[in-house]
Amino acid sequence: MTDNDTADRLMDKRARMMPALAAMFVAQQAVYFTGPRLDEGKLRLVNYISIGGWLALSTVLLFGLVTGGTLFRSASVRALMNDEGTRANRADALSWGFVATMIGAIALYVLSLFERMTERETIHVVMTIGIAAALLRFGILERRALKNG
Repeated sequence: MTDNDTADRLMDKRARMMPALAAMFVAQQAVYFTGPRLDEGKLRLVNYISIGGWLALSTVLLFGLVTGGTLFRSASVRALMNDEGTRANRADALSWGFVATMIGAIALYVLSLFERMTERETIHVVMTIGIAAALLRFGILERRALKNG
């Protein structure tokens, strides 16, 4: 396979994968928030493992979004996959993620007037909103670009 073929195949995979990852990431949060409330001092080892897993997944998803997920590819394939359109789509997706994060923070601020939330829960929701919105937007823009291109 040529570098162009590899880049085309990976770009198509990435465009299909980003919205699916966003959906799985949000669905995973249902497990966190439907379980028993984790008050300070009552955390067990399994809770730390769960929180660590969520942090690791969040970090990997954010890193993949920011870099395009092509870290282990050759420089020529990375350059082909990170063209001007992709960079514009990524910038737009990150912008949407930021706006979604701010809207989520405002909503949580209002919610905090009526319902007590721990700092960890608040950070969890804000990060989930921002990462999921950016992933979803990037995937949608990339699919649109591949369909029109």
